[in-house]
Amino acid sequence: MARSSSRRRPALIVFVIVASAACLGLGYWQWTRFEAVGGTGQNLGYAFQWPLFAAFVVYAYRRFVQLEDTAPEDQAKVANGDEPREIPANLLPQRSAPPVTANLDSDNPDDEALQAYNNYLAQLRAGEADRSST
Repeated sequence: MARSSSRRRPALIVFVIVASAACLGLGYWQWTRFEAVGGTGQNLGYAFQWPLFAAFVVYAYRRFVQLEDTAPEDQAKVANGDEPREIPANLLPQRSAPPVTANLDSDNPDDEALQAYNNYLAQLRAGEADRSST
C-alpha cells in the first residue's frame, strides 16, 4: 500500500538531470576522442561506459522514490517475507562461572589485590541483568 506523495525533492531531480547530462556529455567527448587521430580502444570503452552511468543515476533515483513511497511496515514484510521473529532465549549456551582460586600467598600483597579485584568483578557480573533480550 503505497502512499501518494506528490512531493518530490526538486534539488534531487535537478541533480539527476545534471548528473545524467554530464555523463552523456562525457560519453560524447570520449566518442570524439576515439574518432580522433590518436584515439584508442580505451576511449571507445569509456564512450560506452558513460551512458551506463547516466542510466544508473536515473535508475537509482527511481528506486529511491519507490522505497520512499513504501511504508516501513511493507518494507519489513518484503525484506523478511514474514513478520519479524525473536531469537529463542535458550539458543546460546549458558556461561559457566570461573572457578575461584583459594590458594593465596599471604606474603605477596599482589595476590590479595588480584583476588579482591576478581571478587569485585564477580560481584558486578552477578548483579548485572541479562541484556541479551533487550
